[in-house]
Amino acid sequence: MNRQQMLEKVENLSAYEVKDRRFVEEMNSEGMVLEHRKSGARLFLMSNEDDNKVFSIGFRTPPADSTGLPHILEHSVLEGSEKFPVKDPFVELVKGSLNTFLNAMTYQDKTVYPVASCNDKDFQNLMDVYLDGVFHPSIYREPKIFKQEGWHYELPSEDAPLTVNGVVYNEMKGAFSSPESVLERFTSSVLFPDTPYSNESGGDPAVIPNLSYEQFIQFHKDYYHPANSYIYLYGDMDMEEKLLWLDKEYLSAYDKKDFTLDSSIALQKPFTEPVEKETTYSVTANEGTEDNTYLSLNTVVGTDIDPILYVAFQILDYTLISAPGAPLKQALIDAHIGQDIMGGYENGILQPYFSVIAKNADSSQKEAFLKTVKGTLKKLADDGINQKSLMAGINYYEFRSREADFGNAPKGLMYGLQCLDSWLYGGDPLMHLEYEETFAFLKKAAKEGYFEELIRKYLLENTHGAIVLIKPEKGRTARMDKELQEKLQAYKESLTEEERKELVERSNALEAYQSAPDAVENLEKIPVLSREDISKEIEPIINEEKRIADVPVVYHEIETNGIGYVNVMFDLSGVSAEELADVGILQS
Repeated sequence: MNRQQMLEKVENLSAYEVKDRRFVEEMNSEGMVLEHRKSGARLFLMSNEDDNKVFSIGFRTPPADSTGLPHILEHSVLEGSEKFPVKDPFVELVKGSLNTFLNAMTYQDKTVYPVASCNDKDFQNLMDVYLDGVFHPSIYREPKIFKQEGWHYELPSEDAPLTVNGVVYNEMKGAFSSPESVLERFTSSVLFPDTPYSNESGGDPAVIPNLSYEQFIQFHKDYYHPANSYIYLYGDMDMEEKLLWLDKEYLSAYDKKDFTLDSSIALQKPFTEPVEKETTYSVTANEGTEDNTYLSLNTVVGTDIDPILYVAFQILDYTLISAPGAPLKQALIDAHIGQDIMGGYENGILQPYFSVIAKNADSSQKEAFLKTVKGTLKKLADDGINQKSLMAGINYYEFRSREADFGNAPKGLMYGLQCLDSWLYGGDPLMHLEYEETFAFLKKAAKEGYFEELIRKYLLENTHGAIVLIKPEKGRTARMDKELQEKLQAYKESLTEEERKELVERSNALEAYQSAPDAVENLEKIPVLSREDISKEIEPIINEEKRIADVPVVYHEIETNGIGYVNVMFDLSGVSAEELADVGILQS
């Protein structure tokens, strides 16, 4: 059965309604957007010849506070489920898996669970374990999962000091110690004070212990419903078979009318004038406070469901800040403001923003920083951006889009994450994947003052912005640790002897739970590959020998999305052993 016939069968599946279907030339894929009629689940299929298949399920999870609920839940649903009731099914799963990706991620407004594999049986196993985890997690029958992954009071004995512990709690203590992380989180809260982006989805260690087990369970009930889900399938597979299985095993058990929550993210009302805010981060006594301030200027840039702005500001990021000799970066370096210049375009949220940041500066340089940034941007807007620099930025991003080289991450995975940059906000999931027209427009518009107008509109005349400073505070971490110890000691002293004994018992019970081995019969429920599930066929080698200008050539007919690659090799047999080490220098 060819791809067209298979997709025609998908269109006839009664459990699903097809919302859109079109060929995506840039991905050499058939794209299809569907909705599961009964549950309301949204689905996006990318059918193609890539054998590195990808599945992901994501949920829109905007945080109402900074207790880290989305992050703690992301950890917890992967700690066992109804079908696979072991404490860490993924450690066991990996022992018998050929996965090319296996993880989960919490973002500012969404939580995503992606897997990838080139092996058909393995891919099916991964899908099943992940879906059972998100829909039927063990958190309902085992509250210790919340204590382990989120937070708990720890008192090993009655005379021991009371502490707070938890996987996410400790992880976020580390994250909050980085000044760049502090700046990013604080900037988001300043720019979007009335939206979920003002909260920390990963969890603020000072706020995480306010979270109760009941709130944790309610969040899962509220948000982990198929009607709030975004399901993505990519690669060479029988899409009809996968959709039938999804319907039968999981989606048909839910009804979209039972989901009454509005998880959509509201737009922040634009500021009438830019605001200025500052906070502190911790430095040690040895680091000192001199030249350790971060100065930043930030402006909100439209929304993520504008395909032109989405790419244009990545190009401006490259042209103004990231490229060698970029004018904004160079102007700040020449003015001796900060020891490093960074920033750029922050997208992947409903309202992206553009930042210019001077790292390791002095707070007294704030006015000089603002004057240099605004002056440089005005000069570029009035006199024009260097056309070679603009075209270099356009070509750089077009090449990256065509090549789709994401290192160790499967390209299908990255497409799936990118589609959420529009899909999550009610846009077309293909919006940012179909880039041909966008780059064609930008190449023409670059010669007509388009980028200069973007600078005027969004970076110079935009009132929805913020000047954000983070200043070093010597011993801040030690001070906060001491305050926490005193608070915990006061709490411990307020407990009755019976309550302290109960806390010791709970601490010991959690430790016993963590160290106890899983039952053999439960471990045997984890699907693993057998030797028969692994193909003995090798990948075909696509070679054609030719001669061009009497030079022997090996030609490979492979889909490269419009990019031509040439490797030129030279015979080094005439180079002596003594001179061979110098070849590397010549190459460089």
